[in-house]
Amino acid sequence: MQENNYALQMQDITVEFPGVLANDHVSIDCKKGEVLGLLGENGAGKTTLMNVLYGLYPPTSGKILLGGNEVHISSPSEAIENGVGMVHQHFKLVDTLSVIENVILGIPSKKQRLDLEPAKKRLLELCKEYELYVDPDEIVWRLPVGKQQWVEILKALYRDCKVLVLDEPTAVLTPAESDQLCRAIRRITADGRSVVFISHKLREVIQITDRVTVIRDGKLIGTIDTKDATQIKLAEMMVGRPVTIVRKERPVFEDKKPILVMEGVSAKDDRGIQALKNLNLIVHSGEIVGLAGVDGNGQRELAECIVGLRKLTSGSITIKDKKVNNVIADPSFVGFIPEDRQKTGLVMDFSIADNMIIKDYQNEPFAQNKILRYKVIKKHARAMIRKYNVKSPSEDVKVRNLSGGNQQKVVIARELDPEPVLDIAAHPTRGLDLGAVTNVHDILLKERNRGAAVLFISAELQEVMALSDRIIVLFGGEIMGDLNGETADQQVIGQMMLGQPLEVQK
Repeated sequence: MQENNYALQMQDITVEFPGVLANDHVSIDCKKGEVLGLLGENGAGKTTLMNVLYGLYPPTSGKILLGGNEVHISSPSEAIENGVGMVHQHFKLVDTLSVIENVILGIPSKKQRLDLEPAKKRLLELCKEYELYVDPDEIVWRLPVGKQQWVEILKALYRDCKVLVLDEPTAVLTPAESDQLCRAIRRITADGRSVVFISHKLREVIQITDRVTVIRDGKLIGTIDTKDATQIKLAEMMVGRPVTIVRKERPVFEDKKPILVMEGVSAKDDRGIQALKNLNLIVHSGEIVGLAGVDGNGQRELAECIVGLRKLTSGSITIKDKKVNNVIADPSFVGFIPEDRQKTGLVMDFSIADNMIIKDYQNEPFAQNKILRYKVIKKHARAMIRKYNVKSPSEDVKVRNLSGGNQQKVVIARELDPEPVLDIAAHPTRGLDLGAVTNVHDILLKERNRGAAVLFISAELQEVMALSDRIIVLFGGEIMGDLNGETADQQVIGQMMLGQPLEVQK
């Protein structure tokens, strides 16, 4: 029967939360051996739909069929038993355990004594088959984020999943790792498995998928064959209007003054390896300095040194003529959007209102004599929700229940609304849809135009070139060159990202 050609069918799925209709009679299907792209803006309902498939949310109505047979999935363990695997945008690994311990975690065993050797052998076979190489004995927290994603994928394959959901899989990967992932996906589908590929990177969606389903505001917009799709067409389906990342006009800021000055800065990473090497950098008022480079070349350490979260081994940092070596940044002075909004930007089980004032909760007007003033806090949160267009029915909603894009808006509102003299934005658009990316760019340009110094860190070269007044390229903790953002050549930047300094390029 034709229906048996489908690995997955979700029919008329509706999911309601208090005050929010997350999915409104959404139907999707994925054929055996197919890569189905699932597109939509943040908050459109993509992840909610996949969380229903994975047993994390119960549907209000609708049904799920796997291999043509209706199933009822009420927990992740039931999803796994039915052949569904899911790699979440924010990984579900135990950082202090080894790779192999994470892979087998939760698998029942009749043996009283744990024997890891057979599991290691099977894992290494999977690594070789799909070219996703990881050391089974390595502790997870020591792995770069790209390798951690390999662990999540291998964990699902180890459990012999038939349908694999990848939620924003390339958001944390380098271009080379993204290409490697695409090759692995093709091997996965060649085995007859199916992949649901959630992404905001339209180029990659067109490169890797067979069909694309688009959701907007919780409703199904349509499904098209990838061979008939273009980036412009998909973007219009996602947001209802044409959206592209282009360089925007900006006024010339005449009264430029050095705001951030880094002189001879060196620092080590979490493993004790030198991450920054005698780095010199100046960011002026009224300019956006884009920091380009492949992830893992010192970007995170640089940002953490500036805000006082990482100690310098040598050198000095001044912000507006004030030396700030190893000092936690004043939140009214420095706004910091960290690269991982969930781990370091938000307290996930706190409400929007509480997260909005978490850096300033002891001060007026949010507290009086160290007693919190909840009416003032809630009023402030409602104003920020309106100003930054956070999609939420209430300021009392836990940020855990917001989409990734709306979580990011909460961080941006808290960090930038006080109008600090220096903004540090580390991968602020990572995992966001095109509409949300444009919104973040507009906010950072407004900060620049009011006279703030903005340090913008991104692995997405296109947006670095679109947004920056100057572009600094970082490789191995060293600066390869300082380029004019308006006239910079993409090929030249690419060469510097691979370690070729500007002055030696021919």
